[in-house]
Amino acid sequence: MNEIDPEDSGPIDYLVVEFPADRRPDGSALAILRELVEQGTVRVLDLVFLRKETDGSVVAIDVVDVGLVGDIDVSLFAEASTGLLDLTDIADAGSVLEPGASAAVLVYENSWAAPLATALRRTGAQLVASGRIPVQGILASLDALEARN
Repeated sequence: MNEIDPEDSGPIDYLVVEFPADRRPDGSALAILRELVEQGTVRVLDLVFLRKETDGSVVAIDVVDVGLVGDIDVSLFAEASTGLLDLTDIADAGSVLEPGASAAVLVYENSWAAPLATALRRTGAQLVASGRIPVQGILASLDALEARN
């Protein structure tokens, strides 16, 4: 189990990534995730795979049951679990999936930001707002700006 030290940790985020029922993931994203871990950019805290059945039920599945195509060693992530994700989180993640689709739920620490976050906490600073701009939103804004010019 990965331990989280709140005093020395970077920001923690999560992703839910859907894999369509008619396409098998090729494992390329896991290879990139492995590189990010090895570089110290992120630390995987939890990684859970799930599938939404055609009847709407959601089941957790083993990474080997995802059906990855290609030659990828998933053993690095097979035991990534801090216990932050519970059955409710898995059900919530599954609720946004299309029936028949599978998904990965990833909870990760932004390790690259840990020294900055630690220094800020030591001075009494605290995060009061955070957010993420989806790429689609940025592209739409850039398209709108270009259309005005």
